[in-house]
Amino acid sequence: MKKKTRILLADDHQLVRAGFRALLKEIPAVEVVAEAGDGREALDMFKKHRPDVVLIDIAMPKLNGLEAIARITREFPNAMVIVLSVYANQEYVVQAIQAGARGYLIKEDAVSELKAAIKGVTAGELYLSPRIAKDLTSGDLERVGVRYDPLAKLTTRQREILQLIAEGNNTKEIAFLLNVSAKTVEAHRTQLMQRLRINDIPSLVRQAMRAGLVPGEGPAA
Repeated sequence: MKKKTRILLADDHQLVRAGFRALLKEIPAVEVVAEAGDGREALDMFKKHRPDVVLIDIAMPKLNGLEAIARITREFPNAMVIVLSVYANQEYVVQAIQAGARGYLIKEDAVSELKAAIKGVTAGELYLSPRIAKDLTSGDLERVGVRYDPLAKLTTRQREILQLIAEGNNTKEIAFLLNVSAKTVEAHRTQLMQRLRINDIPSLVRQAMRAGLVPGEGPAA
């Protein structure tokens, strides 16, 4: 039987913790082993329980989340920390990553993204909520020495279709090139737009350019 991912949940609001605890119960592969109501307690609980993943808020009493993250990751470099925050401010995101966080999740997106965030960081990836990632520049991440691939959550086929779209091919042309139906191409296009949180073709093209799939703005390195 596969070992469950052990979670430390740190937030100063008991009702918020209860809500996340309920969400985590819906994920069979994880279990909450400890909770904390402030930053100092989060440090103590981490040392006591050595969880696989820490889910922590930034605005915490006694010791703020950013400092708690820095202390945890300084003492335990392999600690996997995901920030759960109401703040989508890019500066907070950069500071959290700089402190050692491996993920940053907007609280209101947690219902749809919590499982993916935990899976991503435990696989060694940097996980950022899509609506944060789409506005975060490569320069923002370069400041903290992080490379982030905004297309990482796309399948190989979706990346292929994104490139063909960015190169100016229409649906029928892409279907012909890939030997699939137009409906299949449309389905992949819809899914990749949803995953990238992009609603129009020009924005898709710009994203493909930033990722280096086609010549333009250059890869986000």
